[in-house]
Amino acid sequence: MRIVPVVKMSGSGNDFLMIDNGKGQLSSKELVKLAKSACPRRISAGADGLIVIEKAVQPGHAYRMRILNADGSEAEMCGNGSRCVAVFANHLGVAGLTQTIETLAGTLHATASEDGRSAKVSLSPPHSMEIKAAVEVLGKSTELCFINTGVPHAVEFVDDVSQVDLKARGAAIRYHEAFKPQGTNANFVQLLGGQAIKLRTYERGVEDETLACGTGATASAICTALRHAYAPPINIHVASGDVLTIHFQLDQAQKSTQAPPFLEGPVKTVYKGEYYWE
Repeated sequence: MRIVPVVKMSGSGNDFLMIDNGKGQLSSKELVKLAKSACPRRISAGADGLIVIEKAVQPGHAYRMRILNADGSEAEMCGNGSRCVAVFANHLGVAGLTQTIETLAGTLHATASEDGRSAKVSLSPPHSMEIKAAVEVLGKSTELCFINTGVPHAVEFVDDVSQVDLKARGAAIRYHEAFKPQGTNANFVQLLGGQAIKLRTYERGVEDETLACGTGATASAICTALRHAYAPPINIHVASGDVLTIHFQLDQAQKSTQAPPFLEGPVKTVYKGEYYWE
């Protein structure tokens, strides 16, 4: 049996097991096995994913952040996870309140609050924006907005997110031929008016609904601005009940953002403990 120190954190309901791997005590293969063992709910610690702090490879970065999904796959980055890791790294003494973070999706800049209850992070510049006008989803032609905000996201606008069969529809979009080979996360957006939207997300790797998704919230905010003339900042009401705020500058003529977007919202440290890994 192996005992692994962990900290459980939640970024607006998107929950993670945080691991300090700064000394390289866990190999990449071991981290994959740990994610598969520790993340299942009801029978284990339970989390959407495993977030790991390691020594930065690139100069000028405080540390490297890695995110392993519950199925053991490694994601390029995670918006809510990066907010959690900013607070975690500050508590460890690895970085100050203002941080430069290395990820597979590029460099992130984060600021953790002094009380550790919130964080704001700049995401990688969005790219690959595309309107897919006639995608057949469960037998019906559907318009989807696609954008990569560090990881790929498809956005569908619906009248009422509570009426969406999220697992069935989310999986149909996530594995759709149009988004192969890497697949996509699937977001369902309801317009609330007043520069606010309601969001539900089916997340690849988790293969289910997550209570919040930072990169999904960012993708949904940008698509909402482009398709429905919302002006930033846009407030995102996520499934956990929290509100995420997305700050960005929009170039309507170029159908793009002029600078990296910022994701802001609450962070909660749930517990610190030890995971008994057999």
